[in-house]
Amino acid sequence: MGSNVGKNIIDHVWSSTHKIFDSSKKEILILLLMILLFILSLFVGRYSISPVSIMGLIVSKFIPIEHTWSPNIDTVIFQIRMPRIIAAMVVGGGLSVAGASFQGLFRNPLVSPYILGVAAGAGFGACLGILISENIILIQLLAFSFGIFAAFLAYNLGKVCNQTSTLILVLSGIIIGAVFTALTSLIKYIADPYDKLPEMVFWLMGSLSSVRWDDLFYVAPAMMVSTLVLLLIGWRINVLSLGEEEARSLGIDTKRMTLLVIICATLITTSAVSISGLIGWVGLIVPHIARMIVGPDYRKLLPMSIFLGASFLVIVDDLARTVSSTEIPLGILTALMGAPFFAYLLHNRKVGWS
Repeated sequence: MGSNVGKNIIDHVWSSTHKIFDSSKKEILILLLMILLFILSLFVGRYSISPVSIMGLIVSKFIPIEHTWSPNIDTVIFQIRMPRIIAAMVVGGGLSVAGASFQGLFRNPLVSPYILGVAAGAGFGACLGILISENIILIQLLAFSFGIFAAFLAYNLGKVCNQTSTLILVLSGIIIGAVFTALTSLIKYIADPYDKLPEMVFWLMGSLSSVRWDDLFYVAPAMMVSTLVLLLIGWRINVLSLGEEEARSLGIDTKRMTLLVIICATLITTSAVSISGLIGWVGLIVPHIARMIVGPDYRKLLPMSIFLGASFLVIVDDLARTVSSTEIPLGILTALMGAPFFAYLLHNRKVGWS
């Protein structure tokens, strides 16, 4: 009997170790895919550049070699393509990890990073900035500020009603989102239809065409710190996803933890939206794909969501700037790709936590 017990323990340890190794192997493969997409994207664009020139340019940053390429290539690669590719990875990964965190917090697989009215608030702020001035810094600052303000209003609306449940937060987000959507429509109505209005519409559809290094430096600190916090509390999000009563019984301060998740996910979302505009479906679809690969454990789900989200948006951005003579807004492509895939998940009943 003792030998059977020992055999069972060994089998259990081996099974657990194999699962951990298998999950880590999947994460490594997706990480390598993300790196490969980053390298390949440097070759994608309307300005044709030979692979030899690009590789020589990159190597010249580390080893002194003879410059046999045009100075324009340096500008195209390091001032236009590279910041745009990195921005796509940052925004895609950020929206995905925020969406996954909100889905766990609200225990709802249909939740997106924009659930608390962040997108509507940021959209209003950006349109207001375009109406006042076309200064890109002002537009991004107002988009960020009103995105945070919308989430703040949604959270405090529940407290005014003496309710702090996740259902009340969702309903509050719908209310705040409707108000800011109406205000955005009002600004579009009074805007100059030949100058301001087209710029507002294009911003609301999402694009990374104007992203530069300065934009990344502005949003990187908030996104990095918030993402790190979410990764560190992944096991607590596991507990929160079981329900408030279960979380309290396990010693989790649900109010404080809920507020922390909301703050981090909102900071990530508003930072991403402020430089990219409104890009839908990424934070809704990618966490489901990650869950299908590594399961519902948020200690594995959050990193996988980051890698998959970054890879997905890089692919979408490459398509946006190559499939037609004029650049296609990212929001259009993510909707065209995300909606059918989500319908596939519904058809196969894979929208859930298993």
